[in-house]
Amino acid sequence: MNIKLKIWRQANAKAKGKFVKYSLNDVQTEMSFLEMLDALNKKLILDGKDPVAYEHDCREGICGSCGLFINGRPHGPGEEIATCQLHMRAFKDGDTIIVEPWRSKAFPVLKDLILDRNAFDKIMEAGGFVSVDTGAAPDGNSMPINKINADKAFDSSACIGCGACVAACKNASATLFVAAKVSQFALLPQGKVEAKRRALNMVAKMDELGFGSCSNTGACEAECPKGISIENIARLNREYLSASFSESE
Repeated sequence: MNIKLKIWRQANAKAKGKFVKYSLNDVQTEMSFLEMLDALNKKLILDGKDPVAYEHDCREGICGSCGLFINGRPHGPGEEIATCQLHMRAFKDGDTIIVEPWRSKAFPVLKDLILDRNAFDKIMEAGGFVSVDTGAAPDGNSMPINKINADKAFDSSACIGCGACVAACKNASATLFVAAKVSQFALLPQGKVEAKRRALNMVAKMDELGFGSCSNTGACEAECPKGISIENIARLNREYLSASFSESE
């Protein structure tokens, strides 16, 4: 099939960006979206033009680096998939596809479709960890954990930190990301050591980095490639309030 593309091009972080139109023929429906971009870049290089810069790594929906805003949706059409798992069969012959990066003050554009996502790393550094005594690995059954809590912790830990929640939110909030990371520790006994300061520190860092506030529209959950539930946001709020009261005592 033949498609038209409108892709955000931006030379560097300080340059003014704009949409540039391209045409690409003989696109196979079996191609992934990233393979289609590879084909476009091959054409651009052969024509002596600068290829489109975009991020990718695992191409298996695990690393989260491939996130793109496609036709007004994070990761494009489809449910619970990353951009690398999107295939061209989701589009029709003659379609115009608009591709742009996430739009957030906390995720500045470095070049074209590549963002600086270090903000998420800084949030994790603020509290997304567990302190343990070093030594031999403990036996897996030495610390019994409620099955329901274990399952919920596992579900929240599935977050790949792609930033789709930020892109989907009208306020560019990272609350679902922070909530998922807080939840995976809050539900397990190993996470209790930093519990009184984890939520406070991570939320404070999120605000400092310029992410917006959560208004509970649910867009983050709807566009999350891993289906992270906004139930985690309620848990984050409880952890935050509990930590706030502890701090005030």
